Order: sequence, then structure tokens, then C-alpha cells
Amino acid sequence: MGLILDSSVVIGAEPGRETVEKRIDRSVNAKNDQQAALSATGRTELVHGLHRAPTPERRLRRERFLNEPLADLTIYPYARETALRVGEIGGEQQTRGVVIPFADLPGGATAWAPKRSARTVNVRDFERIADLQNVKI
Repeated sequence: MGLILDSSVVIGAEPGRETVEKRIDRSVNAKNDQQAALSATGRTELVHGLHRAPTPERRLRRERFLNEPLADLTIYPYARETALRVGEIGGEQQTRGVVIPFADLPGGATAWAPKRSARTVNVRDFERIADLQNVKI
């Protein structure tokens, strides 16, 4: 089974409690998933955070923090099927009065594909995506 890591899994390692590598390994081992990956939007969120760094030193630290451990991860593209699923999930849930933050929809839709699951710190929003297998880290 493939594993789509939400950006929150990677971001949670930054304060120094755990390395990104250990966090990814722990995520993969939690359910014996075979391959960890990021959605294109998850990678975008991480790069966005890098460029929002308040100081050049913090930016350099974030860049080192992100680039090496994530270099080998597969990035699933934001493709037509994903775009359709994002619109479907978001629209259906909103008509029910359930609002899923837009930033979480593309990652969830990427993980929604057959034989994939999502790993996140933000279970609340991901649980709102029907039929998505997700596990809190």
C-alpha cells in the first residue's frame, strides 16, 4: 500500500524532537506501508514554509531540513483525476455543512486513490474525506 505523507508529518519534526528520516520511518512502520510519498501540494506547502522563514539562518536550516530527507520521496502530481476528486470531495462536504480546509483537499484526494493511505498529524480534517484510510502519526 502506498502512503501519502501530509506536510504536517514533516513539519512536526522541525522543532528538533525527531529527524525527518525517523518521522518518515515511524510513519511507514505504523502500518507496514511499502512506499512513502508526498502529494505535489504537500511539497508545495513545505517549500512555501521554507520561503516564509523569518531570517536567512532559519531559511537555510529549513532548506537543509527538507531537501536531503525528502530527495528520494516520490511526488505524486496534481493530475486531472486528483483535481476532479478535490472538487467532488470539497463540494459534497460543503453542501453538508462540513468545511475541509482547501490546503488539505489535494493531499487527501491524492491519498484517496486505491491502495494508498494518508499519514497526518491533522486527523480532524482528513477524517472528513469519506473512504480515505488515514492514520494519525
